[in-house]
Amino acid sequence: MQTRRGLTLALAALTAGLLTGATPGHAQAAAAPTATPLPLSTVADVVSAGDRVFVSGGSSATDVVVTSATGTVVGTLSGLPGPTDLLLSADRRTLYVALPTANAIAAFDTGSLLESARYDTGAGECPSSLALTGRYLWFGYGCDQWGGNIGRIDLGRQPARLSTGLVSEDFYYAPLLAAASQNRAVLLAGQPGLSPASVYAYGIGAAGALTMLRTNQFSAVGSNLRDIALDPTGTTLYTAAGSPPLVQAFPFADIATPSATYATGPYPRAVELSRLGTRIAAGADAAYAPDVFVFAADGTEQARYELGDELSAGGLAWAPNETRVYAVTSDWTGARPATLHVLPVPAA
Repeated sequence: MQTRRGLTLALAALTAGLLTGATPGHAQAAAAPTATPLPLSTVADVVSAGDRVFVSGGSSATDVVVTSATGTVVGTLSGLPGPTDLLLSADRRTLYVALPTANAIAAFDTGSLLESARYDTGAGECPSSLALTGRYLWFGYGCDQWGGNIGRIDLGRQPARLSTGLVSEDFYYAPLLAAASQNRAVLLAGQPGLSPASVYAYGIGAAGALTMLRTNQFSAVGSNLRDIALDPTGTTLYTAAGSPPLVQAFPFADIATPSATYATGPYPRAVELSRLGTRIAAGADAAYAPDVFVFAADGTEQARYELGDELSAGGLAWAPNETRVYAVTSDWTGARPATLHVLPVPAA
């Protein structure tokens, strides 16, 4: 792991205009980024429901921290065994929380912050990543090496019905999952922990059956996969891997040659699409250089930000109105608390 730099928030604020691409004296320049210390020592994921932001503490924690849209801590979902991946329903009224140490997935009302359901995923499954397509809540699971697979909870049944072992592919760890908000017929799974990395495109058929459609050509994705994403229509997939030093986009129909690339510098760790799919937030663990970038779909850089600590793998989220990007970082030495960064995004 790299030794990180210790830039001060004052310096970050002074340079915010430059880093966000604002021109001096421009009346509509984006506000300065802010950084809020969290009552967490580590972070795993972040999502934005609009008026509230949720940050999970990871497999060794017990809390999901709740903040306002501007980063002020307003509450905590406590007593959770190892909250990792977070997922919001399409209407943003339900928050799903993966609990790998409890072999379960919890559901919370994002308004009342009360737990509304808890779904058992089976003993020894360790659900670690989540995706949603209509009535099906998908989870990537696996506690041991080469024990990874994909499971499904059918939320359209009462009680909800659990299915596991849905694919024949071998996953070294729990696979990363991504779904398309406007296309319920496709699912993307990524193979973390291996070099070269791989992704698998699945079709979703009757009763939620998965059919493997294709995978990438050897080494096309790179190595040490950290994050994946799908555009809203499910026609383009995105990968952030330890190498190459850029985020890549591939046609879902042919995962061979990138259709676009987004230059982040060394060690990409996160990629997140805006709600409409027209802008891409990409992050890297870049020492002494900006960590988070905003791009147009064609690869044109629109903004960049320096965070000062290590960006969590997959640790980016867009606000639904696309005016902010949220990033979560932690200090690998444990000397400082985890931090939520609120990054105002200039208008496209």
